[in-house]
Amino acid sequence: MIKVYGIPNCDTVKKARAWLTGQGVAHEFHDFKKQGVPEDRLDGWIAAVGWDKLLNRKGTTWRKLDPELQAAVVDSATARPVLMAQASVIKRPVVEWDNAITVGFDAADWAGRA
Repeated sequence: MIKVYGIPNCDTVKKARAWLTGQGVAHEFHDFKKQGVPEDRLDGWIAAVGWDKLLNRKGTTWRKLDPELQAAVVDSATARPVLMAQASVIKRPVVEWDNAITVGFDAADWAGRA
């Protein structure tokens, strides 16, 4: 089962979920706001795609963080606690496919996976 992680009101997550539904692809949704960041999955995502790809430095949540905290995020060890504590700083959606992890929505890339 494909699992989509994100925030339901995020435009990119909405597009991704609509695309999957439109393609007839069954998927499960994990809401970061209600269910939190799954700690056991986060380590796997970091290993698969890298902490820097997961960290959304362009978003409002990141920009609102203390500049000292932002500057301190330099590797997976320093990024992990921020990603756990601030779910909105994770680039969305994170999708667990049968054999891969993707971050963000790219219909062309997804067409080959679905």
